[in-house]
Amino acid sequence: MTRLMSFFLIATFLTSCANVTVPAQAAEVPNILVMGEDADKDSVPCTSRVFKRVRSALVNQLHDEGFNVYDEAAVTLENFAQGRCRRTDAEVIDIAKKIKSPPIDVVAIFSIYGSKEQLSYTTNLRTRVAGRLLNVKSGQRLGNFEVDSPKEWVAPVDCPRDCLLEAIGKHAKILSNDLGAALGIKLQSVINKGDVSAEAGKASQAQGLAGAYTLVFDGFKPPEISSIEEYLVAFGGYKHHRPITCGQRYCEFWYETGSDVSRLNRNFRMMIERLDVNALVSFSGSTFTVKKVTTRD
Repeated sequence: MTRLMSFFLIATFLTSCANVTVPAQAAEVPNILVMGEDADKDSVPCTSRVFKRVRSALVNQLHDEGFNVYDEAAVTLENFAQGRCRRTDAEVIDIAKKIKSPPIDVVAIFSIYGSKEQLSYTTNLRTRVAGRLLNVKSGQRLGNFEVDSPKEWVAPVDCPRDCLLEAIGKHAKILSNDLGAALGIKLQSVINKGDVSAEAGKASQAQGLAGAYTLVFDGFKPPEISSIEEYLVAFGGYKHHRPITCGQRYCEFWYETGSDVSRLNRNFRMMIERLDVNALVSFSGSTFTVKKVTTRD
């Protein structure tokens, strides 16, 4: 009887959601932060004008592709040290994760390498710009790409490091535009994997760029957790979930969904209402915590 009632509640929940039509264009445009990784001593440092040219070109190219691109200095000015160079992957990713306003969905990390081949009559240049896309919430790699300079790039015979950087800088915009276009295509491909299907007048949307969250349910009994799992699978945009830690009054899940945070938060509140329990929903970083308010029976 309890099981039947659970299915009835979920069916009622989905029916109430069916009245809202989600258009195909409703997919949320991800917020992107372009950051340089120059920990490798052989890479071009962030103090170089080449580095700044490449970053500006990447930002502009992704912006032109239709993505929301934010300036690192502007969004980190209050809470993070400015002007740090030779940053590692760990530092770059940690900063992207901790930025809350605006929340960053994807970080585009790039590195620049330049070398020369000294000949008696000229200097051959070798330039490579590598970039990759990382889903900040889940840590998933969304793609990577690198562009190399053509063999025809040359510099004067006597060309020290400053001369080399200047020569590379002249061509940096070309490489950066190509890299930005390639990364934009890869990211758009991931987003386009989201599907919009209509069934019985109901539109359900699942974004290709899935968000990954930790869901904590505190104070719920095992039968209640079973009912909650049925709701989690029924939520629009659902992709995958996996239990991390579960006990008699506590359960934690890894949850992947195409829904945005606001929709997921609303679904949790509606779920609590349908389950007829008293609970508080809180969200921080990538963790939703649903804590039951218990009363004496």
